[in-house]
Amino acid sequence: MGGVLLTDGWNHVSRKKAADQFSLDFEEFEQRHAPLADDLDTGQISINEYIDKTVFYKERSFSKSDFYQFMKEQSLPMSDSLALAAALAAQKKYYLGIINNESIELGIYRIDKFKLTDSFQIFCTSGFLGTKKPDSLIFERALQITQKKAAESVFIDDREENLVAPRQLQMKIIHFQNIDQTTKELADLGISV
Repeated sequence: MGGVLLTDGWNHVSRKKAADQFSLDFEEFEQRHAPLADDLDTGQISINEYIDKTVFYKERSFSKSDFYQFMKEQSLPMSDSLALAAALAAQKKYYLGIINNESIELGIYRIDKFKLTDSFQIFCTSGFLGTKKPDSLIFERALQITQKKAAESVFIDDREENLVAPRQLQMKIIHFQNIDQTTKELADLGISV
């Protein structure tokens, strides 16, 4: 989702904005975030526990719900990409799914907020599956769940490191840079809108 369909959900830029917004010591916040990031992304801890350990380990002048609302507000649509996904879904020729790294709670929020179920049939979110990109296991699980063959699958991501495992699994890959380039590369694979 993040970087292709929507802005990244909770990256270092968003955390810096949070530190500024809530007058947190950014370096301390990052030090508290780092050991929890994988557990948050793989569903080992809840967003509530994450916020407790990174922010509310001491008294604050704002509430947990204020902080969580701020986290959610960092998600913005990439309209051209969402329109492309909707156009592909409307053709009813393709099985569309998402493989993403995200906490359970932010994943569900983003799916709902941006009505992603209108275009996508499945969401292989790291928080749901307990494994995350770039590990090959999340791609293997997505193929097992969908019962699709790697060779008939196309994976699109904005980060090169996330393309290594699907390439090794023989999935077709597209390194997302912009909507025009992605649309052209899809057409080169015989997928046109």
